[in-house]
Amino acid sequence: MIIIIKKNYDELSKEAAKIIKEAILEKPNLVLGLATGSTPLGTYQELIQMHKEGILDFSRIITFNLDEYLGLSANHPQSYHYYMKKNLFGEININPENIHIPECSEGWRRTNVLRVPDGTAKDVKALCRDYEKAIQETGGIDLQILGIGSDGHIGFNEPGTSLDSRTHVAKLAESTIRDNSRFFEKKEDVPESAITMGVQTIFEAKKIILLASGENKATAVAKALEGPITSQITASILQRHSNTIVILDEKAASKLKKYG
Repeated sequence: MIIIIKKNYDELSKEAAKIIKEAILEKPNLVLGLATGSTPLGTYQELIQMHKEGILDFSRIITFNLDEYLGLSANHPQSYHYYMKKNLFGEININPENIHIPECSEGWRRTNVLRVPDGTAKDVKALCRDYEKAIQETGGIDLQILGIGSDGHIGFNEPGTSLDSRTHVAKLAESTIRDNSRFFEKKEDVPESAITMGVQTIFEAKKIILLASGENKATAVAKALEGPITSQITASILQRHSNTIVILDEKAASKLKKYG
C-alpha cells in the first residue's frame, strides 16, 4: 500500500487524476471502477479538463459504478445515474454502451448488462449476479476509485459485511443515511437500501485508489489503514491488496500514527 498525503483537497484531486490519466494513456480501453459522493468530484473535474484539452480520450473506456440506491429512478436528482451524467459522463466522449451502473428503480428498464421485468426480490438477485458476470466478462476492473465512509465502509459495504461478499443488496447503516442526508431535502428521503459491489468484488480490482478528504474522515482512515483487518471496517481489507494507492489531504491523515 502506498500512502500519499497532499496539503489540501485540490492537490489530492490533481494527484488522483494524474494517476488515472497515466492508466488511460497506457491502456485506452481501461476498465474503470467509479465512485460517487463529494470526494471524487474534484478528480472528475480534472479528468474533464484533460479531455477538453485533448489529453484524454474516453471513447474506449469501460466503466462500472460501485453502487446505486434501491428505488430511485435513473433520472432522480440524487440517483448515481444522474450524478455520473452530471459530473462526468455528460462532459466526456464516453460510449454510453460502455457505462455500467446497477439499475435499481422500481420500474426496471434496460441497462447495459441485462433486462429485468419488475422489482421482485428474485430480479434484484439476478441483477447482482449479472453485474458480477459483466465485470468478469470485461476481464475485471483495471483501476477502481474508492471513497471511504465515516464508519470505514467502501461502496455500501457497511460494518459487518462479509469480506468475501459479492455484489449484493445492502441495508444502509444509520450513520450512512445521516451522512448522505445532506444531499436530500430531508433525512427521511434517503433510501434505506442499495445495490453495491461486494468487498471481494472491489478487492479483485488490479489497482485501487482510495481517496479521503477532511477531518471527519480521519478516524475511519486511521482504523482502515492502521487497525486490524475486520468486517467492521470494510476498507481495512485494502491492507492486503498488493496495488492500492491511498491519497489523503492533511486533515484526513491527521490521526495516522505512522504516516501523519
